[in-house]
Amino acid sequence: MKTQITRRASLACFAAAPFAVPSLEATVDRAANGYVDVRKVRLWENTRKEFRESLEGGVLKAVIVPTGSTEQHNEHLAMIHDTASVTLVAELGALRVYPQVLVATPVSVGISPHWMDRKGTLSLKKETFLAVVYDICESLKTHGVANILVLNGHGGNAAPLQEAMPEFRRKLGINVQFNCYWDAYSPEIIRKYMESNKAPGHAAEFETSFAMAAFPERIHWEGVDYEKAKSSLHIKSPESARQEEQFAREAKLATTAKGEAMLAIAVDWLAGRLQRLIAGA
Repeated sequence: MKTQITRRASLACFAAAPFAVPSLEATVDRAANGYVDVRKVRLWENTRKEFRESLEGGVLKAVIVPTGSTEQHNEHLAMIHDTASVTLVAELGALRVYPQVLVATPVSVGISPHWMDRKGTLSLKKETFLAVVYDICESLKTHGVANILVLNGHGGNAAPLQEAMPEFRRKLGINVQFNCYWDAYSPEIIRKYMESNKAPGHAAEFETSFAMAAFPERIHWEGVDYEKAKSSLHIKSPESARQEEQFAREAKLATTAKGEAMLAIAVDWLAGRLQRLIAGA
């Protein structure tokens, strides 16, 4: 039976990352008489017995490894945005194909050297980051997982992960695939929903809309005055400073409705992607 994500359920899932307390209402409607708690698709919320029996019983077919970042998102968005957004998409997508897919603990620090002149950003060296992702995949392979989707939510991770996939597959000998969750968005979709014609961007219209829909408590407009803040930012690249100022203006185009639409599209796309992954396509 095709699952349907209710709006209430989607928004209740905003506490998607392991550093947030899960909502008891974080559920997806799968049938007329039943619900699935989002915690059931979180590997870290499973017991070893549950994981073992699901895998050895042939029920568990694949695991998603979300990769994000902890980095500046302009003056108004929480620095965990990339990790929180990709984990939310991963969980809602996994719920659509429950109980065949679990979501592994997110990699919450990524490759962000380009943001290190913005205070608060954490960054890993490319080699360190790829080693962490590989070791997680190797752990899953050791337990018997044969299908893994590395699902990314941070632009700085994208090219290194894409380039690493052939080696991951060669060394692990299993089906390891890679996507960014914004692969869900065709140019036509972006033009339809984004006045700026940009997605993902950085803390601009798309990401701010996503946060408004999914976790509004991670948006902090109070006291934000970008013009006053510019003199204390000390951004080294003039081009980067100009782009950031443009993104700050575009963030004002964000709406909850845009975020809800883009979230739903990403979850629909991921559910199909997972079905193809399990089928070996």
